Amino acid sequence: MKLLLINPNTSQSVSDLIEAEARRAAAPGTEVRVLTAPLGVAYIETRFEALIGAYAAATLAAEHWREHDAIVVAAFGDPGLAGLREALDIPVVGLTEAALMSACMLGQRFSIIAISARIQAWYRETVQANGLLDRLASIRSLDQPLRDIATVQEDHAERLQALCRSAVEDDGADVIIIAGAPLAGLARTIRQRIPVPVVDGVSSAVNHAQSLVSLAPVPARRGSFAPPPVKPNQGLSEALARLLAGSHRP
Repeated sequence: MKLLLINPNTSQSVSDLIEAEARRAAAPGTEVRVLTAPLGVAYIETRFEALIGAYAAATLAAEHWREHDAIVVAAFGDPGLAGLREALDIPVVGLTEAALMSACMLGQRFSIIAISARIQAWYRETVQANGLLDRLASIRSLDQPLRDIATVQEDHAERLQALCRSAVEDDGADVIIIAGAPLAGLARTIRQRIPVPVVDGVSSAVNHAQSLVSLAPVPARRGSFAPPPVKPNQGLSEALARLLAGSHRP
């Protein structure tokens, strides 16, 4: 099984965190490849940045999807996830969706721990889009400037754990979701210090992707995830134009 994880952020250091956690989570024999967005921002915080990240993810997916069995959009908020599901004939999984599904199988109400206050609105909308807003206990976040996106876990270790404990004690969370690729692997390192299950987006997405590949679903040809209709286009990369043309579909 070959999994492609696409980091829609431009930070190679974040891709390194994603890859390390993905390899820990992958089953024996599963091959993991991580690609970093060639354009965009260092880390996505806003809806507009997510829009750019979605285009970057679509570009990489169009170029490399044929070589893989499933794709993971490796940014919390899942930029471009639904569109990629329309266009591709392999499973596409997002960090947020995967973490939410894992959390819902571990408890009734979950809290999300994030790296910035600005990101909270977008995360809440993503939870709502997944139909799970009534199970969201809270979103808690760091409130200090980030010195380096690659060292958030080390720079704010105590604060991140305090946020997790507050979500449990003050907000009634049954499960904690550690949000965002820059925090990949943190759930594994702190899980013994938090009194409820702690969920990581990368490891959840890898495991859900492996399950979907094993289930061998038939690609949608009808319904809302049917492939986009063929129509004139311009200014797209060769790979994106080819994907839109649907030449891979029977």
